[in-house]
Amino acid sequence: MKVLGIESSCDECAAAVVEDGARILSNVVATQIPFHAAYEGVVPEIASRMHTEWIYGVVKEALDQAGLTSGGIDGVAVTARPGMLGSLLVGLSFAKAFAWSLNLPFIGVDHMLAHLYASRLDGAAGDEPPPEYPFLGLLASGGHSIICRVDDFDGVTVLGTTIDDAVGEAFDKVAKYYGFGYPGGAAIDKLAQTGDASAFAFPMPNLYKGEHRYDLSYSGLKTAAINQLEQFRSKKTANLEDIAASFQKTAIEILLRSLFRAAEDTKLTTIVGGGGVAANSYLRSRLAEQPELRSIFPRLDLCGDNGAMIAGLGYQYLIRGDRSPLNTTASARVRTFKRRYP
Repeated sequence: MKVLGIESSCDECAAAVVEDGARILSNVVATQIPFHAAYEGVVPEIASRMHTEWIYGVVKEALDQAGLTSGGIDGVAVTARPGMLGSLLVGLSFAKAFAWSLNLPFIGVDHMLAHLYASRLDGAAGDEPPPEYPFLGLLASGGHSIICRVDDFDGVTVLGTTIDDAVGEAFDKVAKYYGFGYPGGAAIDKLAQTGDASAFAFPMPNLYKGEHRYDLSYSGLKTAAINQLEQFRSKKTANLEDIAASFQKTAIEILLRSLFRAAEDTKLTTIVGGGGVAANSYLRSRLAEQPELRSIFPRLDLCGDNGAMIAGLGYQYLIRGDRSPLNTTASARVRTFKRRYP
């Protein structure tokens, strides 16, 4: 079964064809980074307009690369949630029209569940075989920071999540303030390679009220790095590379502290990463140092938003017999992905 997957939740206009939920026949991602770089962040109005202009061409290129015409597609999957509403609606509307015109089965899927599925695609995790259920999922991106138990492709229990800012958002805001470059996560990761991570001793959040053992918080770190930098200086002289390295270390250690707690409590030893921050080199190296844990990350081009993960996940729903009605609409948020404190 060949499924066309369409992804437009943020600023990447993407489409792919995946066969039987695993074999990637094509994977096209049209990035909007040059259009948002001047603002050092994604501008929703620009993003949705670019999706409108590009979606037809991106889907056609995905079909061409797969060596197919529209008649060779057996089903259509598309991101329906969460994301920027205007961007989501462009991809969702195109996917519904495509499916309706060819009388194809159609399914709207959750973008975050698709990130967890990315490692199950053929060759997505290098030589690593697809992870067996259950495992711990780590979803880290500009919009989400989630630690979860994953029992099936759509069986996810959120254990911990951010109570304020997502880890990727903190990377972007700190990068913007210091002029590190855009996208912020990649810019900080690069600068940190030559920096001293001990130059600044940034604070870790203390979440202790209620059931927050696995939860995350980044507003305090962001404030410390931007507005209170001198309070946390550990050495006399420091440069921008040191700020980047110290910030990155603390941001990732916040994630890992909660993740390691979840691994200890659940006794699950396989961790599957997903989302843009899953490409971070410090995160990957720290997890590789844990001999008792098996960490699986999709290759870099499948960490960010892409259509292949949408098509792969969509296939699992479609063969189960699930279908979405054509009046399905987009949702900007998923309630369980964020939490209040306490």
